[in-house]
Amino acid sequence: MGGTLKMSVFDRWKLQVVAAVCVIIVTTSYFILPKDVTTTPKLSSSLPTHRPSSGPCTCPAGSSLLKEHLPKDQYKELVQRRTKEFQQYKARTTSVLSKLLFALPNSPLQYPIQGYTVQPLSSFVIPGLQLHAGKRSSYKVVLKVSKGILTTDIPPAEVTVKGFREKELIIKSRSLELLNDVLVKVSYTSTVYHINTGDLVTFQFENHEAVFPIAIKQPHIPVLYDMGTDISSQVTIATKTFLRYEQLKVLLDSIRKFYSNIKVIVADDSFEPEHITGENIQHYIMPPAQGWFAGRNLAVSQVTTKYFLWVDDDFLFTEKTKIEKLVEVMEAVPELDVVGGSVKENQFYFSLIYEEGEETEGGCLYRKSNKKFHSVPGYPQCFLASGVVNFFLARTDAVQRVGFDPKLQRIAHSEFFMDGLGYLLVATCGDVSIGHQHVARSARYSKFRNPRKDDSEFKLQLHFFKNHLKCIKYG
Repeated sequence: MGGTLKMSVFDRWKLQVVAAVCVIIVTTSYFILPKDVTTTPKLSSSLPTHRPSSGPCTCPAGSSLLKEHLPKDQYKELVQRRTKEFQQYKARTTSVLSKLLFALPNSPLQYPIQGYTVQPLSSFVIPGLQLHAGKRSSYKVVLKVSKGILTTDIPPAEVTVKGFREKELIIKSRSLELLNDVLVKVSYTSTVYHINTGDLVTFQFENHEAVFPIAIKQPHIPVLYDMGTDISSQVTIATKTFLRYEQLKVLLDSIRKFYSNIKVIVADDSFEPEHITGENIQHYIMPPAQGWFAGRNLAVSQVTTKYFLWVDDDFLFTEKTKIEKLVEVMEAVPELDVVGGSVKENQFYFSLIYEEGEETEGGCLYRKSNKKFHSVPGYPQCFLASGVVNFFLARTDAVQRVGFDPKLQRIAHSEFFMDGLGYLLVATCGDVSIGHQHVARSARYSKFRNPRKDDSEFKLQLHFFKNHLKCIKYG
C-alpha cells in the first residue's frame, strides 16, 4: 500500500546492532556544512553509463576471412539471420548488471557495492544503507528500483515514509539517527521471475546520487558425485572408434593391464560393427559414419562418474599413464574443468585469442599453438591454457554443458575448446602421458579420416554463423 506510515519509537539499540554488521561500508569523509552551503553536485551526467561498444577487430595476418567462404547468393540472408540470432544471444547473456557504475567523491551515502543477491519474487533486507551527513534541519533520502518494490518496517512517529511497496521509497526525518534506523530495515522484493537477471538501485540525498546493483538469481540445486574409494568410482574412460577394431582391442588390453576394473565406454559408428567383449565395457553402436563429435557426445552422455578420461582408439596405456595424478590436480583445484596430458611425450596445447569485434562484422579468433598462460598454483608441471591434446581428464557435468557439435564430423578438436572458451578452465600437465600405436591406416579408413575441401569450407562457414566470427587463424 502507498501513503504515510507512523508509529512509536523502536528499540534503537537493536537496529544499531543490525547496522553494525552490514556487509560493505562504502563511505568517504563528509564535512559538516552549514545548511545554506550547497553540497557537492552529482557528476553522473558527465560519466558514461555503459561500456564502450567494441569496434571492428583486427584479423591477424594469415587469417581466413570467413565471408569469402560463403555462397555469394546466400550471403545477405545469412548475415540477416546471424544478426537476429546474435541479438537473441545478447539478450540471454547480458543484463543491467553490465552497466558501468561509478563511486563519486565525498558522498555521504553508504550502500552495498558487491555481493547483494536476492531470489526471484522474494524479499531481502538491503544491507549497509546509511546516510552520513552533517547537521541539517531535516533529512530526506530517495530510493528507486525498476524490477521490484521497496518496503521497510513501520517507522517511528518522527520519520515519514512514502512509497511503501512501490518502486520509489522516500524517507524523511528531522533526526539523522532515526532516519538511519529506518534505512537499515529497507527491503527489496523482486516482482519479475527470472533465473538470472538484476536490478539497479538509485540512492539519492540532496545533490548526491549513487547507483548500486542487485543480482536476482535462482539458486542452483547442487549436483554432487560420490567419489567413492578408488579410481574406478571416480573416473570413466571414454573413446570413439571407427573402422579400427584392431587398435581398439590393443587399447582395451593396455587399459586392463593398469586398471582392471575401470569402466570403459566405446561409441562406435563403424559400417559393420563387431562385438566388443569384456568386463565393465559398454559398447554403443551408432548409425554409420556419424562422425567424431557425435560419437563423443554419445560416450560422454553415458558417464556417471565425476570425471571421464578421453582417449583415442589408437592410444596405448603405459607406466606413465597415471590417471590418479590428473585426478589429484582436479581435486586440488576444483575450478578446473579439463586437464590434458601428453601423447607419446608430445604435450600439445594452445591458447585462443578472441576479440568480440563489431556487431555486424563479428569477432576475430586466433588459435596459437604451444602457447600457455601460467602455472597452476601448487603444480608447477601444469599450466593453464585454452585447449589441450585428445588425451584429457574432464569434469563430466562441465563438458556435458558445453557439448560437442555433431555437425563437425571429420575436422574437430579445437572447435570444442572454442565453444567452451569462457566456460571451461583448462590446464595441461606434462608429467602424465599415454602412448600411441603405430599402425598403417587402411585405405577405407583414410577415405573418411582425411578431410575433403568441402569439409574445410563447411567448418569455416559454421564458424561465421555459429561463433559470430569475421575471421579465424590457426597458428
